[in-house]
Formats: sequence, C-alpha cells, structure tokens
Amino acid sequence: MSTRAKRGFRLKEWIFTTDHKRVAVLYLAGSFTAFFLAGVMAMLMRTELSSIGPTITDNPATYNTWLYFHGAAMILGYLIPALTGFFANYYVPLMIGAKDVAFPRVNALSFWLYFAGIVLALLTFVVPDPPDIMWTGYPPYSIFSPGNTALYSFTVLLMGFSSIAGGINLLTTVIRMRAPGMTWNKLNIFVWCTMGAFVLQLLFVPFIGVAVIMLLLDKYLGMNFFNAAAGGSAVIYENIFWFYSHPAVYVILLPAIGLIYEITATFARNRVFNYKGTVYGGIWGVVALSGVVWGHHLYVSAMPAWLTPIITFTTLLISVPVGLLVIGLLGTLYRGSIEFKTPMLYASGFFFLFLIGGLTGIPNALSAIYSHIHGTYWIPGHFHYVMAISATTAVIGGVYYVFPKLTGKQYNETLGKLGFVLFFIGANITFGLTMYMGAAYGMPRRYYDYAQFPEVERLQYITTLGSYIILLAAIVIAVSWLHALIAGKKSEENPWGSRSLEWTHSVSPPPPGNFPEEVRLADDWDPYDYTK
Repeated sequence: MSTRAKRGFRLKEWIFTTDHKRVAVLYLAGSFTAFFLAGVMAMLMRTELSSIGPTITDNPATYNTWLYFHGAAMILGYLIPALTGFFANYYVPLMIGAKDVAFPRVNALSFWLYFAGIVLALLTFVVPDPPDIMWTGYPPYSIFSPGNTALYSFTVLLMGFSSIAGGINLLTTVIRMRAPGMTWNKLNIFVWCTMGAFVLQLLFVPFIGVAVIMLLLDKYLGMNFFNAAAGGSAVIYENIFWFYSHPAVYVILLPAIGLIYEITATFARNRVFNYKGTVYGGIWGVVALSGVVWGHHLYVSAMPAWLTPIITFTTLLISVPVGLLVIGLLGTLYRGSIEFKTPMLYASGFFFLFLIGGLTGIPNALSAIYSHIHGTYWIPGHFHYVMAISATTAVIGGVYYVFPKLTGKQYNETLGKLGFVLFFIGANITFGLTMYMGAAYGMPRRYYDYAQFPEVERLQYITTLGSYIILLAAIVIAVSWLHALIAGKKSEENPWGSRSLEWTHSVSPPPPGNFPEEVRLADDWDPYDYTK
C-alpha cells in the first residue's frame, strides 16, 4: 500500500466519507475558506474607507457587493459552520463516548448542502448582476435593485437545510448515544451549549427560509408582500428576518462560550463554577428568551408603541442568563492554577471582547437611546465586539486547543501567542474606533463615502490600519498551523492534562470508531474533576 493510501488522503475517501471527524475537517476547511474570502471583502471596504473620495473603486454598487458578501459569508459561511459544523461534529461524539453520530450519511449530506451554499455565494463574483442587497436583503431595495436577489435567497435556503439536518443529527446523538454512566449532569458544557444552539436552529431557521422565499416571490413573481404601493409592508420582512437573525446571535454565542468553558476549566485546573446554574439557568435561559428580543432591531421601524417597553424589558432580561454564563467562567478561574498557553490567551481575550460587546449592548436595548445610535457606526462596532471578534477568538483558540487531538502534532507557542497579540490589538483599534465614530460623530454605517463627515477621515485611516493588523495576525496564525502540520513535533496523547473523555479515553488523532473499546464510566467520573 502506498504512503498516500496509508495516510488516508485519497480524494475519493474525503468526498464520500461519513466519519464525523472527517466531515468536521471538511466543515473546518469550508468555514475558513469563507472566512478568508469575507476577510478579503472587509479589507477592500476598509481600504476604500481609508480616505474621502474614491480609493480603489468609484462604483457604489461594487462596494455594496463587498458589504453583502462580507456579512453573509462571515455569519452563514464561517461562524455558524465553524462552531456548529466543525467543533460540534468533531467534539460532541468524542465528549459523550460515542463511536460516531447517530446518522452518518445525513451528517455528510449536511456538509454538502453547506458546500453547495458556498458555491452559490461564490457565483456573486461571476454573474453579470451580482447581489446588491446588503447582507440583510431588506426590501424594497432588494426587490427593485437590479442585483441578483435569487443568489442570496437560495444560499440562505441551502445553509438552512444544512443546519436543520445537522441539528437533528447532533441532538439525536447526544440523547441516544451517550456512553454508559454519562448522565445529563456529567455532560461537558460545550455539549450543552451545542444542544442549545441546535434547538435554536430547529426553531428559528424556518423563519429565515420563509422570509427569503417571500422575497423571491415578490421580486420575480410580483407577489407584493413587501411592496407598500401594492398594500404590502417591508416591516413584515424585518420582523421575520430578525425573528431568526437575533436568535442566530446565540447560535454563535453558545458554542463559542462552550469552547471557552472547556479551555478555561482545563487551563485553570478547576471544576466549572455553578455547573447546574450555568446549564439550566444560563444556557437554557438564553434559549428560552432568545425568541422574544428580536424587536429591538425595529425600534425605528414603525413598531407599535405598546410593544416597545415589552421588547425593552425582554432584551434587558436576557442579560440575566448571559450574565450567569459569564459569572460561571469567572468563577471557574477563581483559585485556579492558571497556565497561559495559547488557547488560554484566546479565552482571556474572549472575556474582554465579549464584556465590551455585552456592556455596549445595554444601551441598545433602551429605545430612547437606540433611536439616536441606530444606523451609525456604533451598531457595527458593538455587533463585531459581541459576536464577530469575540466568537472568532473562541474559534481560533478552540482550533489551537483541539490541534494536538486533530493532527497528533504540537504547534509553536511563540507563533501562537504572537498571532493572539496582533489580533487583539488590531481588533480593538478597528472596532473600538468604529464605535467611537458612531457615538461621537454620528458617522452613518454602510456609507461608500463620507465627504459630509470630513472630521472622521483621520479616524477612518487609523481604523483601516487596525484592520491591516488583523490581517497580519491572520497570516501569523495560518503560518503557525501550517508550520505545525509540516514540521511540528509529535504531540503527547493528552498535552493539556484534561480530564474530559476525548483526551483521556482516545488516542490523538482518534481512529475510526474513536475508542478502542466501549466506554463505561465510573459513578464518580466527572469531566472537570481536577482534584484527583
């Protein structure tokens, strides 16, 4: 047998694989491809905004295409698939002692549906009429725009079908395939968070599907759901869109914070603080309340006056379970023997970035304040802090954490830490100044040019420099992974000293079937017991 066959790199094996670990790697490759392309769009936008007047394009429609692809690809192509595709697929069966997922073929199908969605999104750069609809697809602009709204709609539908298939699979796996002795209160926090995220996907993905189908019918068949001139209302779309899209924030937050819990407990050598409160109050509290907070996106969109205080209350209320999650993290650090390896640095970065995002979200919940900051740079600044860059620290830190298990090799700590420092500095320069421009100068978001706001040109230039630092960080991170794959030293079986099942009961990397024999857990086993 050839060396190539021994190593399992034959293309046919990867295309037709049903092994949850290989499907996870396919998700990882797809999500980071989307991250790269969306990052290119971000760099193009920031370069264009570095000075007043045309910089690299004089066509606003081109800028709108960059904006559309950046937003859609970052959320639908990168963050959700990385967290609920790669990490959930790779980690959950290993954490619960299962040999695979419940429905391996459905698992493979979910990836190929996602892959088809990525291909459709990439057609943006090929078709003569690329989408010109921002990333939200808001009518009436998306209906009357000459851009190809169908690409956006079918991309969302394919990604949605992929999420539903993956959700049914993973939930069934956790419910039915836990190892003997793996009771509910012995599940890893990441497993609980993944379950919560998939419950949200199953509940709310159909709504975004309905929204984009109605958009298609309006634009191409003249149904007039959203055409005010024909008796429709664009606010209908906004309600349906955000009824999914705000819970989608928690679809990203829950697995991200679950990864941070795993890293924190491992590198603090401590039990998870207030485990049951974190699970039943924090995780499931977020799930229970996530569907009643969508309306704060519509404070300035003809929301009924009686509904505004209700939405304000529910939006503030969801900070309670989110606060329980943060308290659980901080409590896990208390009196821990903390070791600041690269994954723990990213976990520490998450604490800071998510705290900034969470605290700046409180004024957004208050309609009197939101009406003044709506549509300004404050909103994308807050949005990136609370979800995009904080979740990205979880993704990157999680990849460093799983790297020895995934590859059997150890990365270089110096490169890993350098990448974190650059990312942290660049992220805070970029999005800290973005929020400041919105709050202090009222700089409107989504503007191709800002000649009427000359006072922010210097700040825009510095913000662009910050984005270049993020780009440099991404290069360093990629180099560190490639270096580890090519020249990295062989890793120990459990380099982090974790007590969790995937590190203590399986080799690195795990073979087909994950475990050499059926896993049976002792009554006193616990994934966070560092007292032994």
